[in-house]
Amino acid sequence: MSPVHMKVKYPIEGGRVRVIKVYQRSARKCYEGSLKNKKRCWQLERVERSGEEVELDPRVDYEGERSQPVEETKSIELAEGRLVRISSQMDVNRERKLIDCLKENVGAFAWSVQDMRRIDPDFICHRLLVNPNVKSVVQKKRKFSEERQQIVNQEVEKLRSVGYIREIQYPTWIANVVLVHKSDGKWRMCTDFMNFNKACPKDAYLLPTIDRLVDGVAGCELLSFMDVYSRYNKIRMHPKDIEKTAFRGASSNFCYTVMPFGLKNAEQLIDD
Repeated sequence: MSPVHMKVKYPIEGGRVRVIKVYQRSARKCYEGSLKNKKRCWQLERVERSGEEVELDPRVDYEGERSQPVEETKSIELAEGRLVRISSQMDVNRERKLIDCLKENVGAFAWSVQDMRRIDPDFICHRLLVNPNVKSVVQKKRKFSEERQQIVNQEVEKLRSVGYIREIQYPTWIANVVLVHKSDGKWRMCTDFMNFNKACPKDAYLLPTIDRLVDGVAGCELLSFMDVYSRYNKIRMHPKDIEKTAFRGASSNFCYTVMPFGLKNAEQLIDD
């Protein structure tokens, strides 16, 4: 099935392939009609409030009167302090086999940053292509409040303790760090590579389309969703490009020994 080409192919008898095509003109009319008739949907529920049918806003909590979603996952302890979440609707025999497999291979998972195994640089490392005609930029030091400065110091120390960054002197490129407020209330420290990214050309390699991803899982009985923590830090930077990732710390400058988040083409490499 290809939404891009608006076609569906399936095998038939005799080893042949049948193709179903969608008329683009009809599809365009249906799409335009859906936009015209699109309205905000409210969930209607009958509640006992003066015997009336009340239109409830799904964003408002009505003191437990609305039905709550059923938990679809549950926590399983593979070892002391090591929890994973699996589906709560799985077959009993299949669940037992899955738990036994996870316990047998509990050492294959990284339960902390120190346990993360990096990819061998002989296999792959991130190299930077910088336009030699572009002048290097040293960003003006950005000031933070005392509270945010402590957060920056903690994040820098965390990266330094695991060997993701190292101190550097006399770099030609220097970027500032930026604190981004996350949805869970915590802060994420990012590096402002805006000036450096302007000197790097964009990689024109196209990412796999959703069609290829769907075709890749065809015929599989199980689908696993893995949240890989700091996956971009598993790829090392090329030794010649390490100094170009320099950023300002509280008392000194540091550079990344692994691929940092925020570089142009870095996310594209990880998604591949």
